[in-house]
Amino acid sequence: MPELDPRTARFCDSHLEALPLYAGLLCGVRRIGPAVQEKVCKAQISLSCGRVFACASFLLFLPKAKLPPASCVLTLGLSAPLLSPRVAAKTEAYPGRWTHHIVLSRREDLDAELFSWICQALDFAQKK
Repeated sequence: MPELDPRTARFCDSHLEALPLYAGLLCGVRRIGPAVQEKVCKAQISLSCGRVFACASFLLFLPKAKLPPASCVLTLGLSAPLLSPRVAAKTEAYPGRWTHHIVLSRREDLDAELFSWICQALDFAQKK
């Protein structure tokens, strides 16, 4: 597990069971863009390379009973909707910008498909 910023660790304090998922996500994202910065906010951790391209949170957009107990939510902005059952919710925030919420609950969720979407989100953010 990568060393986490103390602010990140505090953010995850009440969700310790999901901390390994976030750490794995961060490790993979840093392989994509080693200059990725974390910004810990009240409700989320924003990931950016000059511009925010992803956010991790413990957002309860579904009833808690429908979310796995050890989970975090990855939010990505893309130019088009992702057509995948892995996307728990999506909305067109404004024309040409789709916000996607993806629930991560198992180490296997951190796969090549997910990181390809993260790369797309990074490219999309850089082009704005």
